[in-house]
Amino acid sequence: MTIRSMTGYARLRRSIPEGELTVSLKTVNHRALDLHFHMSSFFDPVEGAMRNLVKQELNRGHVDIRCSLAREAAKQTFEVNRPLLDAYRNLFETQSGMGNPDLNEALRLPGMLLETREDEVSESLHEAILGALTDALTELNVQREREGAALAKQMLAYNENIHAQAAKVRGLRTQILPILRQKIEVKINDLLNGQSIDPARISQEAAFLADRGDVEEEITRLLTHCTHLENLLTKGGEAGKKIDFLLQEMNRETNTILSKSNNACDFGLQITEIGLAVKTEIERIREQSLNLE
Repeated sequence: MTIRSMTGYARLRRSIPEGELTVSLKTVNHRALDLHFHMSSFFDPVEGAMRNLVKQELNRGHVDIRCSLAREAAKQTFEVNRPLLDAYRNLFETQSGMGNPDLNEALRLPGMLLETREDEVSESLHEAILGALTDALTELNVQREREGAALAKQMLAYNENIHAQAAKVRGLRTQILPILRQKIEVKINDLLNGQSIDPARISQEAAFLADRGDVEEEITRLLTHCTHLENLLTKGGEAGKKIDFLLQEMNRETNTILSKSNNACDFGLQITEIGLAVKTEIERIREQSLNLE
């Protein structure tokens, strides 16, 4: 399944024997699947089936589902609300000085005219509603996939920038380690103040301390996360939550690299600039991922 955006809209109108059926869907981003139905109580018998159908097609997002049926004029009939009309007439009969009841005014009262219709959704109408909803969901997903592909393309470009920046840090590392070990050896010799200690042991300790300031592990993990992110974006499917977790890990590795930049001698400023650039790209990906299903 192609990666999808959580933002989309679809509307479908269909003429059926009962009248003109309209089904519309509007989706925006949300951390879970949040369904909201906007339709009259007439459609209550079919709401459960509609809900199940939407759940089969959508995984995340705030979804507004609207359904209406405009009946043909020839098939619409009205009847007078007799209890309300009798109450209206009795009011004039019991209250002096009110004159005669006005039928035109009475018909304007809310609830005076009742539309007559079937109280039950027929089997054919039930199938028509679900068929229209299925087609609307198909149209919606086409739109969501189109927008999702555009988002994924942009996020892949940001991810490629992170990969390139991480490679730069790895290139600087080969220059930093020899200088760092040399500085540590000098500091150890100064602390020993001329005491006789095996030079090989000093070099060994210097190498150990230099390795503690090395960023190779963080770079390796960051590049691995970049590969994983690329796979998520190209494989498709529900990826939004996975990407969010992955970005947290990428941010953590970048923060560790920045914390070690103080040990990078004259290269520390370059690593800091690279680390900040990586964090900027991670944030850009995060903003786009909020719209992914």
